[in-house]
Amino acid sequence: MRKRDLRQMFWMVGTIGLVFRSGMALAEVTPMDLQFTRQAVRRMVFDQQQEIPLWSLRPAEIVGLEVMHPVVTLDDSEPAVYTVQDEQLNIQADQPSHSAMWVGGMNPFASYVLQIEHLEGHGMIGFDLGSADGADRHSLLLAFQGTKPVSVLWKVTRDGQQVHGETLRTFEDQSPSTPFQLRVQMLGSGLTAFLHKDGLPRVIGQIDNLNKHLDLRCRKAIATYRTRLVTHLDAGSSARVRQARGVLDTGVGLADLRAMTYEDGQPYLDRGRLWYTISIRGRQLPHHIQGVFSMDPSVFDLKLEGIILFDRDDGLLRNEIASHIFYDRKAGQWRGVTTGFTAFAHPDEEKELWAVRSRKDPRFGISVMNAAAMDLVGDYEDAHIVWDADAEKWRMLVSENHGGYKAVVRESDRWDGGYRRISGPIDVDSTGTTIQKIGDRRYCLFGSAARQLFVYSYPDLQPLGHLQLDLPPWSETSGTRVWANLVPLPDGYPSRYVLLTMDRFNYPTITGPNWSYGALYLYHGRHPDDDRP
Repeated sequence: MRKRDLRQMFWMVGTIGLVFRSGMALAEVTPMDLQFTRQAVRRMVFDQQQEIPLWSLRPAEIVGLEVMHPVVTLDDSEPAVYTVQDEQLNIQADQPSHSAMWVGGMNPFASYVLQIEHLEGHGMIGFDLGSADGADRHSLLLAFQGTKPVSVLWKVTRDGQQVHGETLRTFEDQSPSTPFQLRVQMLGSGLTAFLHKDGLPRVIGQIDNLNKHLDLRCRKAIATYRTRLVTHLDAGSSARVRQARGVLDTGVGLADLRAMTYEDGQPYLDRGRLWYTISIRGRQLPHHIQGVFSMDPSVFDLKLEGIILFDRDDGLLRNEIASHIFYDRKAGQWRGVTTGFTAFAHPDEEKELWAVRSRKDPRFGISVMNAAAMDLVGDYEDAHIVWDADAEKWRMLVSENHGGYKAVVRESDRWDGGYRRISGPIDVDSTGTTIQKIGDRRYCLFGSAARQLFVYSYPDLQPLGHLQLDLPPWSETSGTRVWANLVPLPDGYPSRYVLLTMDRFNYPTITGPNWSYGALYLYHGRHPDDDRP
């Protein structure tokens, strides 16, 4: 044989061996083999660049004030005088007045922002959320004396009569000077009020039982109620406003991250972006909103795309969270499971899992998914569902309270109920339970109070190890029950795996129970034998 042919033969044998070894390595890759390097971190606190607009009052753009933003009186007093001067709305009372200006529709899951430029005299300014005639309404008001606020009040009116009123905060010697921003974060059955002057917005009021007297989550209320900029002014008093707006936003912290998938658990990658359900946090449960975000996995450009509400056919739109939403290609339908945390706002309800569905793509704007009971009533959380074609079963990985939250695998012949336990509960604290395929095998992943992101076998839940993170998203003193949201990527990305997770640092100045975490952390994962960057 000629030397040239011999060299070519050895080259071909070597190449085949290299391909074979590479293929074996890829097939044998496990989550425990991967090394995750932190790429970026950020906590989005009412990020204005992420806001999705619902309505706005912009004095600099107003032509025809009396038609664009009509004024009404809410009692027998004369209305204040409204004028636009120097790109600001000036509200002046020549005599005592209680009047309001229409600014937009009402959404109990939005944030309402009021940029106050100046206050003079004595009175109150804030937002009314209620019926067109004002007979039924919630009012969040900032009382002021001279040029500074003195207190924050909440009032509820039913059938024209005040049925509740309380002072949420008095400022005393900590009263800020204008200009500043008043923000009301609506959270379904609760709200949090913030004052933003410098630094982080400061909490100035919290309400947990917003639905006790008048539930703004009612479909009829959402369809017909309105938002008004309301003032109570003594004679000679005035207020100047730069802007007001109603928006969907990122809240004070994000948590409970899960990739949206197809029915078999394959990540839903569309337009070069991954899609996530992420909880927009307020305070303790049930004060939260199910947000939908997208991200190009090659960078850190997480974008708020919309929110999902859930309809149990009881007249309310619910703000559940910790959802897994997937697109079932065979059924041509968006489906999923969510955790009924809004039960905490209703003494007669129990927490349970809900099967949800819609024909509408729920990734954008405000979406409503129909919800039906799954006969899993009790302390169940963080369910993740996949269709296992080999077993010809729907499989669910879920955290259940067995003396603490512990992972369990259940299976059923149908996606929306009938699930029986086939493995678990395990011994380790488990949260953010997620099923993910790496190579040819599925794994069960979850965070834990045990300070690890654990990996267990699927579906029998045997311990395999944990993920290797170079800079984990916790400290010696912070909580560690974060979500192990690992996603494999196709060729063409700088990293073969991305991990998006969170920390559990609560927002400062919130009082009482507080689950407002957290900042978001992006990691890229690679196998040590992978030659690519």
